[in-house]
Amino acid sequence: MACDLWLVPLVDVLCQSPDNPFAEELARYDEALTGAGLPPVPVHTYMPGLSGDVAPVAGFDYDALHFLRRAHLLYLCGLEVTPVGELGSDYEQLLEMFETTARQSHLVWHFDHAGAYVPVDFAEPLSNDELLAEGGPLGSTQGLLRELLAIAPALGIDPANPPPAPAPPAGPTELGEPAGVRYEAGPFGRERHVWLGLHAAATRSLAQGSMIVFS
Repeated sequence: MACDLWLVPLVDVLCQSPDNPFAEELARYDEALTGAGLPPVPVHTYMPGLSGDVAPVAGFDYDALHFLRRAHLLYLCGLEVTPVGELGSDYEQLLEMFETTARQSHLVWHFDHAGAYVPVDFAEPLSNDELLAEGGPLGSTQGLLRELLAIAPALGIDPANPPPAPAPPAGPTELGEPAGVRYEAGPFGRERHVWLGLHAAATRSLAQGSMIVFS
């Protein structure tokens, strides 16, 4: 099944509009952030070259996303990061055995098709009953980027000079259809594809002051 990443510019023309489709989500995120003693989601009065338009930034299959999450969880647990042909029960066992570690990871502990990463720096994903009921844990873009850079060498990626990111999807992808992407051959092909998409989303999120949403 397809998973799309979108960038939502945190500019007043969108966030303060009465027609803002993300108003309820932003209110939940603000409540979670301030409840943790953090600043609310930053909203900018002006960003050169940005309107309130939401744009796709990356696309891949859910399974490919979990391949990368598996690799990162192995890394976090001090285990050898090895490629696999398909996801099996070992990934579920990893999540069960190392649940505490998984819950501390912005990359691993996140819903597939909902929730967001916001450009606010905090150590661990934020979670409360309302977030879990409506979209899942809230992640930090900065935290996500740190984790991507940490796992990169194990996937054969130079974090200081990564390859270009794959082109984003031309438009929304339906949940039940495949992502329509071609993963590179060889070990970690799926993991690398997702890494590059998430890295592009994270770097643009910080540069533009945007939040990353899954759909």
